[in-house]
Amino acid sequence: MLEKCAAIVAGKRSRWVTLIVWIVLAGILSVILPAVGDKENNNAPNLEPDSPSVLAGQMLKEKFPESSGIPALIVWHRESGLTEEDVSRIQSLARQLAEEPLAGQLESVPLHEMPAPAVMQLASEDKTTLVQPVSFEEKVETEQLKENLELVQGEIKNNAEADPFETPVDDSSELSVRISGPAGISVDATALFKGADVTLLIATVLLVLILLLLIYRSPVLAVIPLIGVGFAYAVTSPLLGWMAETGWITVDSQAIAIMTVLLFGAGTDYCLFFISHFRQELLREENKMLALKRSFKDASGAIAMSGFTVVLSLFALLAAKYGAYDRFAVPFSLSILIMGFASLTLVPALLAIFGRAAFFPFVPRTDAMEQARATNRGRTFRKADPDKKLGAKVGRLVIAKPWTIVLSCVLVLGVLAAFSTQIKYTYDLLSSFPEDMPSREGFDIIAEAFTPGELAPVTVIVQTEGEETSMTDQLAAVPLVDYVLEPQPGTDDPDLLAYKVILNTNPYSQEAMDSIPALYEAANAGLAEAGVAGDAQKVWIGGQTASQYDAKELTDRDNLVIIPVVIALILLLLLTYLRSVTAALYLVGTVLLSYAAALGLGWIILHYFMGADAIQGAIPLYAFVFLIALGEDYNIFMVSSIWQKRKTMPLSQAIREGVSETGGVITSAGLILAATFAVLATLPIQVLVQFGLITAIGVLMDTFIVRPFLVPAITSLLGPRAFSPDKAGSIQEQRNRQLAD
Repeated sequence: MLEKCAAIVAGKRSRWVTLIVWIVLAGILSVILPAVGDKENNNAPNLEPDSPSVLAGQMLKEKFPESSGIPALIVWHRESGLTEEDVSRIQSLARQLAEEPLAGQLESVPLHEMPAPAVMQLASEDKTTLVQPVSFEEKVETEQLKENLELVQGEIKNNAEADPFETPVDDSSELSVRISGPAGISVDATALFKGADVTLLIATVLLVLILLLLIYRSPVLAVIPLIGVGFAYAVTSPLLGWMAETGWITVDSQAIAIMTVLLFGAGTDYCLFFISHFRQELLREENKMLALKRSFKDASGAIAMSGFTVVLSLFALLAAKYGAYDRFAVPFSLSILIMGFASLTLVPALLAIFGRAAFFPFVPRTDAMEQARATNRGRTFRKADPDKKLGAKVGRLVIAKPWTIVLSCVLVLGVLAAFSTQIKYTYDLLSSFPEDMPSREGFDIIAEAFTPGELAPVTVIVQTEGEETSMTDQLAAVPLVDYVLEPQPGTDDPDLLAYKVILNTNPYSQEAMDSIPALYEAANAGLAEAGVAGDAQKVWIGGQTASQYDAKELTDRDNLVIIPVVIALILLLLLTYLRSVTAALYLVGTVLLSYAAALGLGWIILHYFMGADAIQGAIPLYAFVFLIALGEDYNIFMVSSIWQKRKTMPLSQAIREGVSETGGVITSAGLILAATFAVLATLPIQVLVQFGLITAIGVLMDTFIVRPFLVPAITSLLGPRAFSPDKAGSIQEQRNRQLAD
């Protein structure tokens, strides 16, 4: 049946039909459907509608409209102290904003109506810094915010002698201006990701092309996988754009950036696995079409199984409640699914068209063809010795010393995995951005000149039910609270009070997040003292710090749900494919060990060599889903080879030849996949740097430790039990059963 499938997609005529179908499909979809990049929504919520901070935010909009909105903080700073001219510029901007409000702008502070000395009273104690807040409606999109902030920058530049946005913040003589706050951070973050999309795509394509040229030294063969990936992307992008346009899914810049890397990395791997089988068959079979059919028969099952493993693992992210995880599920799984079809249809068709010429100038030929070619040229034909290949040497070592290899691998991976218990996690949004990003520079200025918590106050809302209560002292007594402003009553409910709590630490830090439960406890205790009773909720806490606390709670929940689901799915797929409980267990176990080791080594590099105090809290789940799914890819390809060979030869020989046969292609595929993820580490966004580094490390561990050494050594130690309860067995086992009968 598989050979018939090969004839359907890569026959003498059907190969051209297959190519034309992909060209037409990609062309039509690109014309009639929008590209996914045009439908990105970088403001999509990550929290559930019933998350405490979301409910608090909704209450603020309804009951305290003057407290809601997205604030932009214009940070005016001069190291030597603000001058009268600086104050005049500040008042000029305030007048402009009052007379000609920006799109979606809420009321701004009327600094232009105040005398200059009064304005200076709002500056920092050393008179070097003044923060001018401008708030916008929450419904304002990021693009509109960007336009608004550009207009603000233009107005400031027109009134300044030099460009204050280009002036270094530590310049002692010149005025510097930065725009921070949630609005500034949102605009800067979106710009970073948008700039990263194009850079990432170009860098990934060039890297894959260079590695393929170095590995295969064939210009045609280097281009074939890229053609397959390119067509897969050309089909995936409009489909995702259409799904986003209809509201079925939500996509953002971060998801598309990582999807691009995944598609090129994993997609190239699938192409290489098929190309490798085709090359091996060309060494045995003179007829290229017959060789292609046989290679399709041998490779299609493993490629389909591997792709299905990745698709289901990534699709499991739909079980996440945290929006950033959920938005990854469909783009990632759909791209791999389409790439799987491309590697089993388009790539075979291209190989059928080019034939042996695809490998030029190192064309694979049978021994008879090489001998005839050598005779025609008057040379002596010398057959290559397969036992001298590095893969063959590794295979012999695995068979000769399985215990030594297993203990060594487990010891090395175990020690590295132990470091993963020391990892510290952060949900600090700002720490993920470059230090020279304008909004982060503005925050640093605020943190030095004022209380850092003023950048993003925590708002505590309480329902007093008419009881006399004042919990300012209780809230102020909570650790890390600097001060508490006087409460503001609700617009239509005077019993509803909102307290603005200013922390004395970075409001985006883990320490600030830890204060949220304490604030809940203090507010409830204050209400209890005032005699406010009842089971209904009477305390709500909003603000960026509370949102990050809720994000951590959802992330912890998603880890507890998704990790077991992914493991169960992969175990089920391995059981279905291999029909062996034992094999499924140790294949998953080895990848879990390498995942923990990758986290540990990643922490060593990030913390001790790159100076990171913590890694982003989303990294473990991101890395887990990718490494478990992609790591099993390599195990499946190698074990599939052993499984097939042990039916016609003793197990030890099957392991040795399986390791030797798959060694080169899996090593090449692993290097390419790791390199594509490592490209993420070149971007100026720490969450992508950390994710790219840890995932690349995990892929390399699977490529050079787990696949060539640990898994075959365990298989050798277990012997026939490695296939339990599969009854097929090796040829030697079958003969033993026949003799016993």
